[in-house]
Amino acid sequence: QEQLVESGGGLVQTGGSLRLSCTASALIFSYYDIAWFRQAPEKEREFVAGIGRLASNTHYADFAKGRFTISGDINKNTVYLQMNSLKPEDTAHYYCAAGRIRTRENYEMDYWGKGTLVTVSS
Repeated sequence: QEQLVESGGGLVQTGGSLRLSCTASALIFSYYDIAWFRQAPEKEREFVAGIGRLASNTHYADFAKGRFTISGDINKNTVYLQMNSLKPEDTAHYYCAAGRIRTRENYEMDYWGKGTLVTVSS
């Protein structure tokens, strides 16, 4: 069964950094684009950042540009989301997903991880 497993969430103060990891099965990493989404309480899920299969091109939401960096390690089948200058409004469950990403607003995701919680204290 294909799967995605997230890790790296936690509690951090405003201005701090966290690095999230998404480890995928070899099939997913080889054939699918991978993206990070987030969902805050009582808010809709939103696209954060995405990377093409085998860690190629990248896409970012406007709020992520300049603060977040998505990258991939093909040797570890892992995609990372480095988050810097974190703000309380970044508090959310962060999910890793695999599918097809055309743009940051046009995508179809087929596989989802269970998520990891990021809490940014003020």
